[in-house]
Amino acid sequence: MTTTTTEERTPDPPPADLPRISGHQDALDGVRAVAALAVLVFHVAADTGHTLRDDPTAWLLSGAGIGVPVFFTLSGLLLYRPWAAALLLDGHDRPRTGRFLWRRAVRILPAYWLVVVFAMVTILTDHTRDPWTWLKLLTLTYPYDPHPWWHTYLGPSGLGQMWSLTVEAAWYALLPVTAALLGRYARRAGEDTGVRARRLLRGIAGYAAVSFVFTIFMFTPRLSVQLGVFLPRYFAWFAIGMALSVMTVWARTGAEAPVRFCRTIARSWGTCWAIAGVLYCVAASPLTGPTDMVTLDSTWTSELRVLLYGLVAAFFVAPVALAGPDDSGVHRILGNRVMRFLGRISYGVFLWQLAVSVTWYRATGHAAFTGGFLTAFPAITAITLAAATLSFHALEKPALRLTRRRNRSPRTRL
Repeated sequence: MTTTTTEERTPDPPPADLPRISGHQDALDGVRAVAALAVLVFHVAADTGHTLRDDPTAWLLSGAGIGVPVFFTLSGLLLYRPWAAALLLDGHDRPRTGRFLWRRAVRILPAYWLVVVFAMVTILTDHTRDPWTWLKLLTLTYPYDPHPWWHTYLGPSGLGQMWSLTVEAAWYALLPVTAALLGRYARRAGEDTGVRARRLLRGIAGYAAVSFVFTIFMFTPRLSVQLGVFLPRYFAWFAIGMALSVMTVWARTGAEAPVRFCRTIARSWGTCWAIAGVLYCVAASPLTGPTDMVTLDSTWTSELRVLLYGLVAAFFVAPVALAGPDDSGVHRILGNRVMRFLGRISYGVFLWQLAVSVTWYRATGHAAFTGGFLTAFPAITAITLAAATLSFHALEKPALRLTRRRNRSPRTRL
């Protein structure tokens, strides 16, 4: 038998300054923009050889890989939130698995397929007649090939960053199962919303712990580098967003603890971002191992990388995720017109950056790991933004309209 506080039995109407749990949030577009541009900075710095240097500038540039955990955290926040709402709020139905997977496929695959075709016919020309290469690339299953023809476990030239998209895709495929298991665990607490929410948070914490166990497994009995791009290593970063989604939904019940938590974090956005900045400098240092994103050298530095990069993402995303719709601070910085535009095309920025970079270096005649960052970055960024804009209007926007037509709902935004 569970106990229920008076405040949780008869909650007041949710205050207007609470974060939304549905609908579009402009400031989160800005978060996407920052993440996509950070990944671009990292890749240009790596291609120009700057991340191979042993100096603070190289460390800070290598830390720009922080865009990956930010993306994973956003996915956990936005995609798990409907399942959290179905558990904690009346009138919210659990998402249908088929519809969820359809929307995810339509959202990510058309634009991704275009980049694959471009890379295959312009960069990977020796393999254009290999059906197995096409199949593995188009289905996002290529990281699971134990004997690939490419020389790095990240993937073929021009597509190396897609390892994180394969992780996302695997997480999408497992999310309905993950949500069902967490929901079953939470419902064992009975109908009390507060107890359910706390059980969800404990379950998500256990989910995050898998990352640290899996990292140890990567080094037992010897280092298996390919496991560094498998989903379990990154559960912790998705879990951060999932936990934030539980807090935003729980606050909607009017319960005092989550309401106070959301308000405190949202109003302390400057402090949170300052902490994120300090943690970023620590995470980018040699304490977390080599200066690229996934090369591993020891269990200790690998565990620390998961922890510190996750904390940076948490302190950066949380004030935005927990801010109310009228919060002027984060909206002014991340929800303005420029950041909204960059956020809308951020998926294309992620997809096109390495294909553009390889094409640029071939056109300019530079060898790998050479060239000037300050010269290459503006040119590669401009071309990438142009390609991403075309991709958004030609493929992503029509795909979004298609999924919205199939999922129209009269429900009011919360």
